[in-house]
Amino acid sequence: MTSPKTATVLPQLINYAKQLRDTEDWAPFRPGVTAHWLYKEENNGPAAVLLRYEPGARVALHEHVGYEHLFVLEGDQFDEYGDYPEGCFVINPPGTAHSPGSRGGCVALLIYEKPVRFVETD
Repeated sequence: MTSPKTATVLPQLINYAKQLRDTEDWAPFRPGVTAHWLYKEENNGPAAVLLRYEPGARVALHEHVGYEHLFVLEGDQFDEYGDYPEGCFVINPPGTAHSPGSRGGCVALLIYEKPVRFVETD
């Protein structure tokens, strides 16, 4: 998937994510985590994705090569540094690493400056 050639406007992002919840518009990302890509540039460029975590799912340890912006739209997320309830916004700068998960399940918007580099496998 590449970036759209015109603006993408999602005036009710939380409602958009809720409407997607039970559709087939999600692709496997990691065990227990599915992705709905809003855009994804080629050649290690920026990307935006909605990630849907099943309860108890966790993503393997990875390092941020560029900035990652995370907004928890629904549910909860956590990592080695804290707990992030619905409505929480987190900025992970380049050079940081974590293995995020969700106890009760969540949907989060992630915007990557560059793709992450996985340190561990699932």
